[in-house]
Amino acid sequence: MSDQFYEIKRRKTRPVMVGKVQVGGDAPISIQSMTNTLTYEVDETLDQIKRLEDAGCEIIRVTVENQKSLKAVSKLKAKMRTPLVADIHFAYQIALDAIDEGADKIRINPGNIGGMDRLAQVVEKCKKYNVAMRVGVNSGSLEKDLLEKYGHPTPEAIVESAMRHIKFIESLGYHNMIISVKSSHVPTMIRSYRLLAEQCDYPFHVGVTEAGTKTQGITKSGAGIGAVLADGIGDTIRVSLTSDPVEEVKVATHLLRSMGFRKEGVEIVACPTCGRCHVDLEGMVDAVETATLTMKTNMRVAIMGCVVNGLGEGAEADVGLCAEKGHGVIFEKGEIKTRLKEEELVPNLIEEIKKRAAEIDKTAKKA
Repeated sequence: MSDQFYEIKRRKTRPVMVGKVQVGGDAPISIQSMTNTLTYEVDETLDQIKRLEDAGCEIIRVTVENQKSLKAVSKLKAKMRTPLVADIHFAYQIALDAIDEGADKIRINPGNIGGMDRLAQVVEKCKKYNVAMRVGVNSGSLEKDLLEKYGHPTPEAIVESAMRHIKFIESLGYHNMIISVKSSHVPTMIRSYRLLAEQCDYPFHVGVTEAGTKTQGITKSGAGIGAVLADGIGDTIRVSLTSDPVEEVKVATHLLRSMGFRKEGVEIVACPTCGRCHVDLEGMVDAVETATLTMKTNMRVAIMGCVVNGLGEGAEADVGLCAEKGHGVIFEKGEIKTRLKEEELVPNLIEEIKKRAAEIDKTAKKA
């Protein structure tokens, strides 16, 4: 694939370590997600964490809302490959205890933690144990004086709230912050991040909060996160979906690739289908996507639902398939390699992808 494309220049931010993962600085934009299991059901939560890790999630957040969940943190942490973020609302004491349990980062909303004195206690403990903190401000938790000043949760109100808390935390000598200014209203979210980027150099966690069901959530997240990333703003992202959190990781991965922030990985090109398509092309694409999601080799794969335009449209792909009802072909750089039965196409394409990836990697090592 060509690498002669325009590249977005990212905003320079200070680095913050979340466990062993750097956020900000010169680190790649990382992908986050959050479990939706009951945290204290350890086996079920670990199963979901493993699936998230296998899908390429790099930072995982869990709800810590009570003592039962708190006691699970160390058990989860002991078996995770990724950093663990404890999501805390209202209960500042649980935030303090989560640090003792081994959380790599504490996620708090200063607007609901119970006042500046309690926020200060959390900050001091994070500072003492070198634990990162996400300061998350959103439109639903603004201070009363700011709502009175601005009338409603405007981007200016959200950013003023964020800066108020940032300055207070800085006054305590703590700087390991990652900031988020999310909103479920996409234009508000975009404007908030743009305004805040002008006022501080902390790394940003970017996302659209309460984005919704899969279709709506992907659309809103693509619009909001994509617009912010296009400005070079963003150091870690979470796509929020009312769905299996593994889907969040898939969407986030594709979003970063489409924006040019991830050069590695398999790009799948698939036709939108029409009346000439007589196979389950969506199922084929899903199967190949699942099998190649975490591959690092930079290559393009085409999956076409008929031969009318398939070979031509897929000519620039490293490998691909064209499917007809009951049969199809595997091709490489537009040239047919093998003719197969329909049910043989996907397994054989996956094998061809692996072979081609090995060749590309071998060539790269020699270069």
